[in-house]
Formats: sequence, structure tokens, C-alpha cells
Amino acid sequence: MSLKSSVSSKEKTMRVLITGATGMIGEKLVGLCHQNGIKVNYLTTSKSKIEKKEDYRGYYWDPKSGEIEAGCIDKVTTIVHLAGASIAEPWSPSYKKTIIKSRVETAKLLLKTLADNSNSVDNFISASAIGIYPSSLEKLYDENDTAIADNFVGEVVRKWEAAADEFESLGIDVAKIRIGLVLAEEGGMLEKVKKPVSINMGSALGSGKQWQSWIHIEDLAGIFLFAIENQLTGVYNAVAPNPVTNEELTKELARQMGKSVWLPNVPKFVLKAMLGEMSQIVLSSQLVSSEKIQTAGYSFKFSNLSRALADLTK
Repeated sequence: MSLKSSVSSKEKTMRVLITGATGMIGEKLVGLCHQNGIKVNYLTTSKSKIEKKEDYRGYYWDPKSGEIEAGCIDKVTTIVHLAGASIAEPWSPSYKKTIIKSRVETAKLLLKTLADNSNSVDNFISASAIGIYPSSLEKLYDENDTAIADNFVGEVVRKWEAAADEFESLGIDVAKIRIGLVLAEEGGMLEKVKKPVSINMGSALGSGKQWQSWIHIEDLAGIFLFAIENQLTGVYNAVAPNPVTNEELTKELARQMGKSVWLPNVPKFVLKAMLGEMSQIVLSSQLVSSEKIQTAGYSFKFSNLSRALADLTK
């Protein structure tokens, strides 16, 4: 590579626009961007969260009304789209619409903003989810699999990724990062699982044999940074190299916390009665490969569950 092309490549990563920057994943990614000399613009629906620092500039948007500060894309070469309503809230008919709209309508507003304003954006990186893969106790899924889960999560991810693909119509490269079960100290599923385990009331869910392809929050943010710096295109699974079953996850968490798992598994019918359709989140089994992102050059900091949980429960 020539010096000129090397400099050009570095310049392209100097300022990114992140949606969902104040969320669990976004906060980690912003920190990594700053550590690596990348300046961040971010969009927020809360005017009180707007800051105007040189390396961290906030802009207001209201996707419901279609309002967005056009200045948010100034000098931006990459957009990272993390915004989306939590899928771990009760799925009322109205909230199910919110889950989809918060991902699709926000992407459409970004697309319109780029189409209507001169800009230098050449890469769009969208969050996605491994929930797109059909539930299976045996099949190992990789990014070449085209089957889509015949449930609500499958529908969400299909529409989410289709919205991201629209950016190709503007000549922009698109990457879709399919996120697994995120393990973090605060927020996410781990926080919910830790509560019953902490009082010796933890137990596996359903058969406990369903695969859970997990990822440590630091590696997830690291993959998004890797995608920014290397201008990735296409689909990538963001999961650690060693998936575990729900039973293995529960037992290892209890071991790390010095607790015991003595209760029988929570039966599937009880989970369905408690959670309704949302029970598919904890009962679905996705055994997912991380080979593609590793082949691209990403090196995991947390490859094994025991080390990841030790870091998050210390």
C-alpha cells in the first residue's frame, strides 16, 4: 500500500455517526473509537444528552416526526446504526410494532438524510441479530445460510437487514453485524439471569439443551470497531468461538458466583405461560459460527465462557 492510500484510509475512519450511542453497546463503542482516534457524531432523541465536543458531537432527531439535524453527517464517512427498542420487553401488539419501527423507520430517515444532503459517507454498518436463524439443536449456522426463523424475531431481523440493504442504492457499502447473546456487567440478559442465581434460585430454561451463542460486550464493541476500521461489507456473526447450552451457561454462572443450581429446569409450558410469544427468545436454539469474522482478522479477547463470566462477575 502506498503512503497516499494509507493516509486516505486513515482519514476515512476519522469521524463516524453512531445511532444508539448512549446505549449499552454504543457507550462501549464510543469509548473504543476515542481510544483509536476516531471522532464521533451521535443522534439522540433527548436534547439533554447533546454535547458539542470536538470528538463527541450530539445531534437531535425525532424519527417519529422525521426530524433530524442534517449537520450530523458533516465529515462523516461511516454510519453505525445501533438504535432499536429493546426486544426484552413484553410483546404487546403495539410494542411489537415499536420494535420493528425503531429499527426500520430510523434507517429510512438516515437514508433520506443522505439522499437529500451532500455527504462523504461510504460505509453503513447495521446491528442485526442471530435470531434470524431458525431454531435448531444440531445445525451450525454461518453467514451463508439463507433460512429465516419463522417467528417474530425472524421477521424483525429480516426487515432490519432489508432496511440496511437500501443504502446500497446510494452506492454505499453495507455491513450487517448479527449479534448473539450479549454478556455485560450491567444490562442485557446476564443481569436478569444473575438475580435468581444470586439467591440460589437459578435453573436452566426449558430442556436446557438449547444453544446460546454468546459474546462479551467488549468483543462486540471490538467487532464494530473492526468493521469501521476495515470497512467491512456483507454479513458477519458477532458471537464468541465457543457457544454453550443454556444449562452450561446457568451452571457456569452459578459456579463463578459461588452459588448452586439445585432447582429443576423451568418447564417450557411455564415459560410460555409467563412470557407468551416472547418465550421464543430463551427457548430458541442457535448454534452460530464465528469463523468468518475471525478469518477477516478479528481476534477475540474472550473466547471461553468461564473467562468472560469471571471478568463480568469479579
